[in-house]
Amino acid sequence: MKISYYPGCTLKNNAENFEDSTLCSLKYLGVEVEELPKWNCCGTVFSLSTDDLIHHVASIRNLIRVKESNSDKVMTLCAMCYNTLKRANERVKSDPESLDKINKFMYLEKVDYEGDIKVLHLLELLKDEIKFENVAKKVKNPIKNLKIASYYGCLLVRPREIGLDDIENPTILENFMVALGAVPIDFPYKTECCGSYQTVDKPEIVADRTYHILTSAQEQGAEVVIVSCPLCAFNLDHRQKETVKKHPDFKNIPILYFTQIMAIALGCPEESLRFDLHFIDPKPILNDKGLV
Repeated sequence: MKISYYPGCTLKNNAENFEDSTLCSLKYLGVEVEELPKWNCCGTVFSLSTDDLIHHVASIRNLIRVKESNSDKVMTLCAMCYNTLKRANERVKSDPESLDKINKFMYLEKVDYEGDIKVLHLLELLKDEIKFENVAKKVKNPIKNLKIASYYGCLLVRPREIGLDDIENPTILENFMVALGAVPIDFPYKTECCGSYQTVDKPEIVADRTYHILTSAQEQGAEVVIVSCPLCAFNLDHRQKETVKKHPDFKNIPILYFTQIMAIALGCPEESLRFDLHFIDPKPILNDKGLV
């Protein structure tokens, strides 16, 4: 299997642990990943203004890059990139006038976009095309006895039209963890917002959100929490420093990308996990479980 891949900006710096663990895992699964040439920022957030077409140009230009690579679908990892790309794509597919205007904005491109590219999140690729049961057959290091809470945040499941699972009670991450041998832990805050960009000028808001989300997960027995968004990873991991200051009863807990758990299960080398990028070191609990 070969798949076009859109990395997005953060996976090339602060979230290299997300990308490296993914690329190693997909290699072990026999998937050839082709990074898009000349990709640009997705635009970061989907503009909700009906007349604000210019903010969708960045996303659609990336989909032109997919066409130029002779593919009809593209995979991304970051929940925010997935949400922005897919929503922009769905908008122009359903509105020929908007599509025509955006193509006119990009008059220097060699081809027009025709709304014919499918945007996939890695989880959709694993579930629908590779199949979880086939991933399970490749597991060399089952994630035994590790209790994992799956945190979805906002952008994997909202809005309903583009969400990859049930908006209120998604289970795709839990089902994937089962395929890897792990013990999934359900908790009521798994689709609550982490505070998003409030982290820039109001970190105290994020500290409160982190406290409630992670405390809820720990109350249900979670030993680690997994995510699929670099911003969620930052808020839930690095903001634990501020959380402890504001809530002295808070107990630290490691935050991992779901792809790091996958990489461990498939037997990827430890250097692909990039634990050096974590604020709360996950190695002690993983060592205790005999996983690294």
